[in-house]
Amino acid sequence: MHALTRHDSTGVSGHRRCIFAADRVRRSDPSERRRRSLLRLDRELGKRNYGHALAIAKQLQGKPGGLAGFGSAKQVPKRISLPDDLKLNGLDLSYLSPLVDSVLDSIQSCLDFARKEDCVSGRRQSAVLEEESDQSLGEEDIFMCTQHEAGHFLVAYLLGVLPKEYKVLKTGNSSQDQFAGGTVKFVGFEFLSEVPRLDTLYESIGSTESSYKVYKRCISSKTFNNFSCVILGGLVAELLSFGYSEGLHSDVDKLDRVMRWLGLAESTAKPHVKWASLNTAFILHHHHETRLQLAKAMGSGKSIGSCINIIENSLHQK
Repeated sequence: MHALTRHDSTGVSGHRRCIFAADRVRRSDPSERRRRSLLRLDRELGKRNYGHALAIAKQLQGKPGGLAGFGSAKQVPKRISLPDDLKLNGLDLSYLSPLVDSVLDSIQSCLDFARKEDCVSGRRQSAVLEEESDQSLGEEDIFMCTQHEAGHFLVAYLLGVLPKEYKVLKTGNSSQDQFAGGTVKFVGFEFLSEVPRLDTLYESIGSTESSYKVYKRCISSKTFNNFSCVILGGLVAELLSFGYSEGLHSDVDKLDRVMRWLGLAESTAKPHVKWASLNTAFILHHHHETRLQLAKAMGSGKSIGSCINIIENSLHQK
């Protein structure tokens, strides 16, 4: 009886040791550590503790079992604004020329359309900070939306800007076939709430053809550079995925408004937009497969932390 008891006790103790050992192995697994950390990040985002969520991301940045991709993007030097310029620096990215030309053409088309609309109507409808639609849309529209928003999300993450919430086109009410609009919001871009409507900026200028100098507000150059690339991420993703863009104006409106709000002269704004277009094209072209996996996750409604984990796993596969 005693022997049986000792054997029983030893068996239970051995079983517990096995459980504890397995738990230690699981906890020491880098992917498991990252998953647990991202659960914490999701909880902070859910409570709108954005500063705490960003602190978690920064603590994990570049560490084993952390976020190797956060802020890791290789970028084109700011002094370079066209692919051909890179040949002078020992790096040939001329293959990006058609893509960059398409981005710049799309931006110019949006600006031309906005100015033409102003001339015809005498005023513009307020430009919003999100892409929205209440029209009946099909599967292709939904797919394009997820690619567009994934472009914003991925560029931001690789530049070290933390997404805090997102939504993509989806069936909101199947009986009425209504859809919710798509958008991604980020920690650190809160300055957007201070940017006036574009028609207000035009009134301050007196003419849409005048200089960009209006308000002379101030944000850091790093924030402005990051914002410019993130805001173009959706447009570039559409061009990469489909070879064309739907021509949504809200992203271009936002970039235009921010440049006017900052008081950029047109001679400064144009080369900046060229650089941002090239840099964004460079980043997304290099991470094409990662963007596709991210778009699929966003289309399924995965949490921010889960989307980040998918990005990290995809980057580790390269």
